Amino acid sequence: MKVKMSFTGRIITLGIKALLHLLCRIRQENLDSIPADGPFIVVVNHINFLEVPLIYTHLYPRPSSSLVKAETWENPVLGRLADLWSGIPLRRDATDFSALRTAEERLSQGQLLLIAPEGTRSYSGVVQSGNPGVVLLALRSGTPIVPMVHYGGEKFWKNIKRLRRTEVVMRAGRPFYIEPGEGRGNREKRQQIVYEIMHYLASLMPEYYRGKYGSDTGQNYSYLRFL
Repeated sequence: MKVKMSFTGRIITLGIKALLHLLCRIRQENLDSIPADGPFIVVVNHINFLEVPLIYTHLYPRPSSSLVKAETWENPVLGRLADLWSGIPLRRDATDFSALRTAEERLSQGQLLLIAPEGTRSYSGVVQSGNPGVVLLALRSGTPIVPMVHYGGEKFWKNIKRLRRTEVVMRAGRPFYIEPGEGRGNREKRQQIVYEIMHYLASLMPEYYRGKYGSDTGQNYSYLRFL
């Protein structure tokens, strides 16, 4: 299903992308590994406000959605932008099955679905523990996953005060999938799978950013099947 953005939406999206390139020096690496067609879950690290406009505008014109905390719509400007970019409101006080169903619908339409398994922003850029919800969604929808990281944006506010552009790196890894049946009904196994996902995500960044996932440099991936 082809998702079309309005003319105004395209102008806003391209304008924000141009502004980002004015404020930042953005280096893109291996983004062409993200397939041009078909649904994919794009797992990303979660640093600060910069990542949503950064990632969405650089994936455009591929249609994509993301799970966004429901409180975002309390801000009229951010809420309008979330609607423009097909944000899916997510209540974080409990498992939000309505949001998950909407996410599955977007994937069935062939969209990219952006998910930050950490759930909360790190602000420092150091990767935090991942939540296993992404594993369940991948298994339920049968959708492959592609990891995408960004780093450097944690210095944005410090640099902007000094009138400096911020160096930002965006890098994608190899797509993979999880074997059907792995982890369904088994929370402990889902935790093991999300550990592998986060470890691979962290491996795409310099050592400083890897946090708890940087110690096991000889990680063997038992559950990730690379495409």
